[in-house]
Amino acid sequence: MKSYIVGVGMTKFEKPESRDWQYWDMVKEAGGAALADAGIAYGDVQQVPVGYCFQASTAGQRAVYELGLTGVPVYNVNNNCATGSTALMMARQFVEGGTSDCVLAVGFEKMQRGALGGGADAGADFKTSPVARHYGIMAARHGFEMSPPTAQIFGDAAREHMERYGTTPAQLAAVGAKNHRHSVNNPYAQFQDPYTVDEILAAKAIHTPLTKLQCSPTSDGAAAAVVVSERFVEERGLGEKAVEIVAQAMTTDTEESFASGSCIDVVGQPMSREAARQVYEASGTGIDGVDVVELHDCFSVNELLTYEALGMCGEGESGKLVESGATTYGGRWVVNPSGGLISKGHPLGATGIAQLAELTWQLRGEAGARQVTGARTGLAHNIGLGGAAVVTMVRRA
Repeated sequence: MKSYIVGVGMTKFEKPESRDWQYWDMVKEAGGAALADAGIAYGDVQQVPVGYCFQASTAGQRAVYELGLTGVPVYNVNNNCATGSTALMMARQFVEGGTSDCVLAVGFEKMQRGALGGGADAGADFKTSPVARHYGIMAARHGFEMSPPTAQIFGDAAREHMERYGTTPAQLAAVGAKNHRHSVNNPYAQFQDPYTVDEILAAKAIHTPLTKLQCSPTSDGAAAAVVVSERFVEERGLGEKAVEIVAQAMTTDTEESFASGSCIDVVGQPMSREAARQVYEASGTGIDGVDVVELHDCFSVNELLTYEALGMCGEGESGKLVESGATTYGGRWVVNPSGGLISKGHPLGATGIAQLAELTWQLRGEAGARQVTGARTGLAHNIGLGGAAVVTMVRRA
């Protein structure tokens, strides 16, 4: 069976505590927008997976009760930074498995200001943390500094990439410059100011070589998507709205993630590579058949690592790829037209679904000033330490 996205919605992503709202207010706004986009009522929804990392159990119910009290099953989903795409994957599985014809996937986060710690368990003792093994690999090779842990593990991956392949600080900064430039045209983005490579290099160092303008911020926000069956599309006359989920895969860490002792592997490049391989095989379409990509640039280096994992370039060639202009307007692909996590923001539970909202608008031709001309096929990549990688291919129906 096939599955389709027929409605999407999201809030503007905001700096934590900059707006007087609660997480249920965010979900009412984003979920209501997705339902309105699809032209359906909450009463049509049969199941609701809700993703978040920083609220208590059953916060998903509290959030979607603002949309209606219909008694439908609500599933609370937590998979670190891959939470939103995990909720979306559940929605797709419900539809393609024949369990439901109409599912609403929701993701939200209300965060605290300041740097993120070791994932959703930011305050936990690393000895008992789910990511203790990952950080142990980092510490064994690089030691442990006083910089924020997530910036440190990705920053150490950047150092390895520079040592191994000659990647330069300017190439890392080029990722930030591109994504900040893209966000200027996104009214949903937390930041909408452009920066040059030199300005990004001169920004406050977070964990060398990463500066503040190459790191995703903490954010508040929500996103939602209505996922339906082919029968539902036909019965409701939603063909003009429908974007098909062509293929989707989730992978978790394998021996390869830890065996090398490399931060490049431990932050998820092997997971991403395998998830992409599965999607290309299932869809019969490789990266050359993709027009627009929303990928998980939690830090600039992760965008470079993901270029390689998705097959956009050879191993070690990603710095030159971004520098060449191949991943922006006028290039071979447009990567992160939304501004990505670096500039759009990163409310963990919402990010994966927000990526699909952007791709849905792009494939429908509804992205306004950031529209990728002629976009027909999109790819989303969402990753979380601990770990999970989700890759999703979508195409205009």
